[in-house]
Amino acid sequence: MIIVMRHAATKDDIQQVTSEVTKAGLMVNVSEGAEVTIIGVVGDKTKLNSDKIGSLSCVDKIVAVTESYKLANKKFHPEPSVVQMHNCSIGGKDLIVMAGPCAIESKEQLFESADAVKNGGAMILRGGAYKPRTSPYSFQGLEEEGLKYMQEARAKTGLSIVCEVTSIQAVNTAASYVDMLQIGARNMQNFELLKAAGKTTVPVLLKRGLCATIEEWLNAAEYIMSEGNQNVILCERGIRTFETSTRNTLDISAIPVIKSKSHLPIIVDPSHASGKKAYIASLSKAAIAAGADGLMIEVHPNPKMALSDGPQSLNPQEFKELMDELRLIAAACNRNLS
Repeated sequence: MIIVMRHAATKDDIQQVTSEVTKAGLMVNVSEGAEVTIIGVVGDKTKLNSDKIGSLSCVDKIVAVTESYKLANKKFHPEPSVVQMHNCSIGGKDLIVMAGPCAIESKEQLFESADAVKNGGAMILRGGAYKPRTSPYSFQGLEEEGLKYMQEARAKTGLSIVCEVTSIQAVNTAASYVDMLQIGARNMQNFELLKAAGKTTVPVLLKRGLCATIEEWLNAAEYIMSEGNQNVILCERGIRTFETSTRNTLDISAIPVIKSKSHLPIIVDPSHASGKKAYIASLSKAAIAAGADGLMIEVHPNPKMALSDGPQSLNPQEFKELMDELRLIAAACNRNLS
């Protein structure tokens, strides 16, 4: 449920209401907008005396929230959330591009990638230190050694860094190295992993599961947020359908749907959606036009030699050319792209 305060409500009024809620053992989420303040209530509402709160002169109305996700719900937080990184923010007017190799293969490969994506205009370096692969015989990543390389690349370039985590142990290790944790599609409903990420103070990039509905995706975000970490960014990376022309099917409609249902920022990964670099430019442009807050693009110094996802990786020159094209689309959509 949400408690809508009257326009003239004071801070003391807000404190009075939140105290009543917390005394009943429920959580509160206060969202102060320019016109109105909304108090979101999370927990067993039967413990709360709604009639008493509704009768307060400072309360305008009480509205039931039927969706199972609360903290991620736009009704709880009408204004779009902005997640702050050390060199940029995600969810505002700026479009943020995260780019880099699917897997960290060596220090030299990562540093070359970092220089390339920075020169192209990316603000965040992505790189996989833990690689969940379909085959157990495929390259699984350098783990903590790769995280150390990422930390060095951040010091060298000034880029923020994001890395996927695949276990609670990986969360605990990576949280001390990176600026953002990524929960991959295969782990979207790994609830213990989500809760572990929620216990950190590091922003979390949550990818949509292969066959997940939008409601399931938002409930996965709720697991993270309910543990205290409100800095969640959603990532649409394509869902599994009957179509085989692309690796997955990019759900462009997910962008406006998320914008209507949630306050969380949403970015798009056209690399994993397509599985083929020939389609990345078109999907990136469509994502920006549909209202995405950023992109995640795979870039490798030599895609033909990549140990993971070479066919969907751009080389440095291709990435730079794409970024030049995307700036035109961003400007037409009244967004900024560095």
